[in-house]
Amino acid sequence: MLNDVKKVLVSEEVIAKKVTELANRITKDFTGEKLVVVGILKGANVFVADLIRKINIPISLDFMAISSYGSSTESSGVAKILKDLDEDIEGKNVLVVEDIIDTGTTLSYLTDYLKSRGAKSISICTLLDKPERRKAHIDVSYKGFDIPDEFVVGYGIDFDEKYRNLPFVGVLKEEAYQ
Repeated sequence: MLNDVKKVLVSEEVIAKKVTELANRITKDFTGEKLVVVGILKGANVFVADLIRKINIPISLDFMAISSYGSSTESSGVAKILKDLDEDIEGKNVLVVEDIIDTGTTLSYLTDYLKSRGAKSISICTLLDKPERRKAHIDVSYKGFDIPDEFVVGYGIDFDEKYRNLPFVGVLKEEAYQ
């Protein structure tokens, strides 16, 4: 598995420091407010777990699964909700936690969908962002790292359900996904 990684882009230690920084900002911004953290499965699972353990205010946690990739390396541009929220978000602040923002089309669709459910506010927190690939405008309130347009895996991010368990974010060698 490690042989398939061309290079480490963001180390485990750097991720841990950034997660704490983001959690501190979220804690400050939402103190005294109701906050529903919505993790986007499956990729953001590791990030969400680390992040919520560092947030120092009461939260509720829910998950959604939305896909536009399948087993491809390119977004199809068509978003499909695979798992919806269990919790009612009407009148509540929602923090959507994503692993990576690429074109933004899926997250734009999701944001509109959550607004239609009556959320008081919707904020986006992402570990990784590829701003040069953006096709849809997304307001990102909490961002870990801008990364180049390379295919990355690790820290919850997969290719064809593999590599999620790597403790860092790395660039996948082309021969591993072609």
